[in-house]
Amino acid sequence: MTDDPRLLPVIQSETGSREPPIFDKVAIVGLGLIGGSIALAVRQHWPTSLVIAVDRKDVLEHAMVRHAIDVAADDPVVMAEADLVILAAPVEQNIEQLADLDRHVTAPAVVTDVGSTKRTTVAAARQLPSRFTFIGGHPLGGAPRGGLAYARADLFVDRPWIFTPDGTQPAAVLEKLNAFVSTLGARPHILTPEQHDRLLAFVSHLPQLSASALMHVVGEAAGEEGLRLTGRGLFDATRLSSSPPDIWRDICRSNRDMVAEALDLFIGELRTLRENLATGEELDRIFASAGEWRGRLAKVRPKRERQP
Repeated sequence: MTDDPRLLPVIQSETGSREPPIFDKVAIVGLGLIGGSIALAVRQHWPTSLVIAVDRKDVLEHAMVRHAIDVAADDPVVMAEADLVILAAPVEQNIEQLADLDRHVTAPAVVTDVGSTKRTTVAAARQLPSRFTFIGGHPLGGAPRGGLAYARADLFVDRPWIFTPDGTQPAAVLEKLNAFVSTLGARPHILTPEQHDRLLAFVSHLPQLSASALMHVVGEAAGEEGLRLTGRGLFDATRLSSSPPDIWRDICRSNRDMVAEALDLFIGELRTLRENLATGEELDRIFASAGEWRGRLAKVRPKRERQP
């Protein structure tokens, strides 16, 4: 046991696979929903891996209670010998961590992130020293609420995990990352940073902004008493509106051109509906299209997430 008050050892889990770990020392910077879930999943699947966490002391203490990590610190120096570094803070904080990585990690290491946008992070990672191999990553295993309290080891099961190599990384590194996330239950996919950011602007960023704006407008207009009279539809449609805003500020700034394009298309359809309320012709078109695409969406969802 260390005498350094910044380092907080955690009891190792006795459950999980006895397969040799893909990475012996995994450092996770940021123990929110995603980082915390990765820590729990690594502890479950590779009990002999050393899981190192960097975050605030209160978050680290919570992680200790959950036996999610082996070593905790509020100083990145604890990552010195990590062979895998996972940046799991908001996008702009991840970029700041990249700039400081050379000072804190002394061994050759694979570096990845879990941010919801990729172009700015991938560009920043090109400044890393040659002993680091960076491949951008994004697990699509979120939840309506963030934070370590909602983390769980099965968060990534049957969910996509996108990697965005730029073609300069050794194929063996990408293979190791694919194997790593596959063991966590995820399904790895490869996109370019540009493809990722445009796709996510539509399938993730637009739904989040729409749900938040919808809940804001309805709440302000109906008030608490009015909300008592709502059906299940509003609750389901605004599920994402509990998401923390700090993460989304970073996402919108770093992907503002793609998000703006998605919003413009959405606003255009809303404007069309507004202008055709009397005839209902455009309503029929949009509802028919929405029903068809919703059916296709249901078919491609993991079985555990499908609803009748």
